[in-house]
Amino acid sequence: MSVSDLMTGLMVIFLFVAVSYMVKVRENQTVLTDYVETRTKLHAKLVSEFAGDTARWQMSIGKDLTMKFNNPGVLFASGEDVLTPVFQSILDEFLPRYMQILLADSMRTQIREIRVEGHTDDQWFDPKADPYMENLRLSQRRAARVVEYYRNMSSYRTLNENDKRQIDYWLTANGMSYGKALDMDGGYVQITHKPINRDLSRRVEIRIVTSGDDILVNFVEKNNQ
Repeated sequence: MSVSDLMTGLMVIFLFVAVSYMVKVRENQTVLTDYVETRTKLHAKLVSEFAGDTARWQMSIGKDLTMKFNNPGVLFASGEDVLTPVFQSILDEFLPRYMQILLADSMRTQIREIRVEGHTDDQWFDPKADPYMENLRLSQRRAARVVEYYRNMSSYRTLNENDKRQIDYWLTANGMSYGKALDMDGGYVQITHKPINRDLSRRVEIRIVTSGDDILVNFVEKNNQ
């Protein structure tokens, strides 16, 4: 084989490698763009809908599509899992509007889960008990109370059967104990290593998990192989 033939062969191989790489990059960019656009559009809808309510409800809307109810004094009595009248009135206003956004045809195919999370601080009344497990059970009951309250609302009972089945598929109740306790800046204590802020840690979060999350996980796994 002549040197010229060898160089031609190497150039052809290089060309195929370059084209393959360009295709892969374009596919990856499309996956990431779709993921970001889906979350950005849904976040914008939530911010627009609840712009006038976040302050009075002491609720924040994260870019990760998490609605945080941050005032423990209006959520539950200390150590209890019964919704306070104030929290019930907030849910009466919040949940019907929230669910209608998610049930909109343009959004519902992108949602995999609506995760209601109960979070506690790191304290417990009985020093002989395991505070993590006791708070785990308490936070699970609190999350379940929110789901139960919504299912008893007229806005849920009057939905058509298809929408009811969709919400039943989405909704989960998750007790988190103090595993994701927060510091005074709202960061996770486990990550920041700052002292726990017990008031901020006692909260309820309603988190949207989109199908884009699965896409991103698959993308990362595929590109780490």
